[in-house]
Amino acid sequence: MSSRSISRVFEAARPLRNHDPVTFFQACRTRSATASVSRPAPQRTNRPFRRASQPQSRLFTSTPTRLATVVKHNPRTDEDGNTMSIIITDRAAKRLKQIVSTPPKKNSLTSTPSTAPESHLRVTVTAGGCHGFQYLMALEPADKIDREEDTIFEFEDEGQGRKAEVVMDGPSLELLKGSTVDFTTELIGSQFKIVGNPRASSSCGCGTSFDIE
Repeated sequence: MSSRSISRVFEAARPLRNHDPVTFFQACRTRSATASVSRPAPQRTNRPFRRASQPQSRLFTSTPTRLATVVKHNPRTDEDGNTMSIIITDRAAKRLKQIVSTPPKKNSLTSTPSTAPESHLRVTVTAGGCHGFQYLMALEPADKIDREEDTIFEFEDEGQGRKAEVVMDGPSLELLKGSTVDFTTELIGSQFKIVGNPRASSSCGCGTSFDIE
């Protein structure tokens, strides 16, 4: 019984306080029992038990990625028998395709193109530069490819039209195997660039010259 209910019982039995103590306490006991019986008991509702909803787990599927750069012509192997390859980034392939897909400029005095259409990017390593070796890059027509000495790498995609091709000779590929051909846009201009050359131990700030171990 709460303290408030006890106070009400004593207030109800107060007229009997002038009688003997036994009569007074009996009256209090009677009032207390009556109050306990008259108070309704709390009702319990049977509610179905619900479990907390667990967050649904997402299923992640891993699919093998296809190498976009493949050897189109004249694959070469190193001394350990591993195929020497490079990587052509999406940006470099996109820019190279834009260049080779552009029609050559025509001479205003003749009806024939002034230059042969460019078909690929040639990357060559020569001695020189501030670190001993330097990268040289040039856009060339298809008739400049040496079918015996050059290796042709192609960026494979599902698009139609011209393909992005990078050509290297044997000695250059030996120094550039595992490298990445990228196209960068910087304050000094936009250019094709060799990045991530595993053979280079140091390089200059502009990235055109490097040294090997």
